[in-house]
Amino acid sequence: MSLRTIITLLCLVLLASPLWAAESLRELIDDRGRRVQFVKTPERIISLLPSITESLCALGACSRIVGTDRFSDFPASVKRLPKLGDLDDLQWEQIRVLKPDVVLASKSMRQIERLETLGIRVLALDSQTHEDIRRSLRLLGTLLGDAEAGERLWQVIDRDIASARALLPDALKQASVYVELGPSMHAAGPASFLGQTVQLLGLRNVVSPSMGPFPKLSTEWLLGVQPRWLILQSDPSGERHKRPGWKGLSALQEGRFCALAPGDFDVLVRPGPRLGEAAHLLVHCLSQAAQRAHEKRAGVGPREDRQHA
Repeated sequence: MSLRTIITLLCLVLLASPLWAAESLRELIDDRGRRVQFVKTPERIISLLPSITESLCALGACSRIVGTDRFSDFPASVKRLPKLGDLDDLQWEQIRVLKPDVVLASKSMRQIERLETLGIRVLALDSQTHEDIRRSLRLLGTLLGDAEAGERLWQVIDRDIASARALLPDALKQASVYVELGPSMHAAGPASFLGQTVQLLGLRNVVSPSMGPFPKLSTEWLLGVQPRWLILQSDPSGERHKRPGWKGLSALQEGRFCALAPGDFDVLVRPGPRLGEAAHLLVHCLSQAAQRAHEKRAGVGPREDRQHA
């Protein structure tokens, strides 16, 4: 090979290098508005939120997750992964040992800055509404190397919610509902992802938009609005019944409540890829509860009811 040929090849390599680097560099903007750069697709990912863990797996990236928060439990395979604490108490040494390419966390997590000071790349996500979830899925798809994957997944979710709406009995359409998120009586407001699902199903939320996405309410307030239906987490211990005035709810007296088992309740309250499944759970549970309430009014013989309000 002549000297001129060698010099020509070297020049081509040098000229091509900046172009290659520019094409390989991927810059993503997270929900803090922070620009985060990646020179390659992450292969070692830590997820510090159950909905993010589920989203990664739904996008086909379960095998890239090397650790999660302590609440991530779906799909079953992630239960075997190292558990790294929660929003307020992280296992810092274990995170360092895992050498993640990126940590995915909630925008509200207080330890993000500390993670970044340790040289760990962080993408912070916010998932309060359907549009937030859609945007997060798109961002994760791009992070994983398939910019269209997130939107494809969202379209599946959207179709699932629509199919659930079609299954809602006519008698339940526009019925008023109260969706409780836990024993502290925080509820799903219309602006929340769960409140938006309720509206898309054709139900009416008793919480007004002015009260915010997840307002903390009281039994007194609930007694005043008397929702037609209650959507709750099951309460086998009976602690909810000890609330002063709770038994004064007509929905409770007449069996118009839907009490979800812990696993199903997790599906309902996690803003991730199982939104469509959550919509179907709501319709199924309300339909069954409506049938039980009808039989109670009609004086049909007692049936075993393992749900607890």
